[in-house]
Amino acid sequence: MINLFQKDFWWGASSSAFQIEGGWNEDGKGKTVADFNSFKRSHLQADSKVASDFYHHWNEDIDLMKELGMKTYRFSISWARIIPDGDGKVNKKGIDFYNKVIDKLIEYDIIPFVTLYHFDLPYALVEKYNGWEARDCAYAFERYAKICFENFGDRVKYWVIHNEQNLMMRVDERMNICETDPLKKEKIRAQMDYHMFLAHALATNACHEAVENGKIGPAVSSTVTYPYTNKPEDVWAARMNNQFKTDYCLDFHFNGEYPGYYMEYLKEQNIVPQMEECDAKIMKAAKMDFIALNYYRTLTARYLSATQEHKKGERVEGFNEVDYDMYGYWKIEKNENLKASEYGAQIDPVGLRIVLNEYWNRYHLPLIITENGLGTADILTSDNKVHDEYRIDYLRNHIRAIRESLADGVNVFGYCPWSFMDLLSSHQGFKKRYGLVYVDRTDDDLKELKRIKKDRARIRKDSFYWYQKVIRSNGADLA
Repeated sequence: MINLFQKDFWWGASSSAFQIEGGWNEDGKGKTVADFNSFKRSHLQADSKVASDFYHHWNEDIDLMKELGMKTYRFSISWARIIPDGDGKVNKKGIDFYNKVIDKLIEYDIIPFVTLYHFDLPYALVEKYNGWEARDCAYAFERYAKICFENFGDRVKYWVIHNEQNLMMRVDERMNICETDPLKKEKIRAQMDYHMFLAHALATNACHEAVENGKIGPAVSSTVTYPYTNKPEDVWAARMNNQFKTDYCLDFHFNGEYPGYYMEYLKEQNIVPQMEECDAKIMKAAKMDFIALNYYRTLTARYLSATQEHKKGERVEGFNEVDYDMYGYWKIEKNENLKASEYGAQIDPVGLRIVLNEYWNRYHLPLIITENGLGTADILTSDNKVHDEYRIDYLRNHIRAIRESLADGVNVFGYCPWSFMDLLSSHQGFKKRYGLVYVDRTDDDLKELKRIKKDRARIRKDSFYWYQKVIRSNGADLA
């Protein structure tokens, strides 16, 4: 059988700063929104103060990346480690840390693939501007991006701007939205979303100006929604769920303006954000070079009617902000044809093939999967092994879906599963593990992390060795 993966295919893995680094206030780093939110749950689970302690283990961790055979490492830079208060003095020690990480990756022929913003807004900008609600936050981000391009752009050529803007916006905590009035809350959300679009465009244009041969694009939380039945209204509901939760974001990045269906929604709800006349030129000039997508599961939706009590466009109040329901549009239902993880994510490799085809046919831009993985409560055996055959099966089936997409003619240039190592889950701490490498700590016991002994705090899972074989064979051997 012909191996469809190109010889230079980017086999890698991903992480984010606040979930792995630790050292949350060391060497001048400022507090972030992610830190603030994690501290609120410190009595229930691990927080970001230590996390996976990459800040102190980066050297040996990159050794493990080399051993794995990674071609690229997708990681994020902490804005507050570079500029502690978000828009003030630059922290040289933060610059130095990421220089060391980047240089070692390059020494090992691992392509550094950098995300500028992964849920960790400097908290000082919340206190100063209420974060992304203020236009000043977009300009502060532009300055931060330019500093990163200036200091790292000679070696880092591939950049992601925001990780999952389209998902971030749905979660009040991630955006530090405290408003309780529904209309006011949605107006704030829409304004924040717009300022992130502006920041995205400003950073895109700055990258193309400052980084020789630089490539930059968004990382979206990808959505495939199946209709609950073949009723036309359910088919429409499924499509609307896709458009409101993913497509509107990519459409804006691609076209430099809101798509018609989304602008209609903003007008109907009377929440159209404030814009300035000069923005249109900035947005239209910002051309993304690729699309990074994070894919975990699919959804199923049926039509949900508006009522006298609940008008069209009103969100259904509930605990699930990510997969929220909306009156007049959709209601999320369980897909009985799919198995789910222990945390409820419906596992659907075919959905990855669908979304890759859809994005390629819609935008004709190169694609890279920057997150794909299975979160579980892994068990460390008495002989220090982790037998995670369930993760191997998950990854194997999704890599097969990528191979099928390549046969469909889709341009996929890389695969970075989530995650390289176990890291801090926002709501499950270290109970929920995604890594190829086991981090020897629990929520309430640092165990080997506190001893700082080489290779003792990290344990290679069975999935590590399996993925190592996949990389060596360039995707040919998935057994």
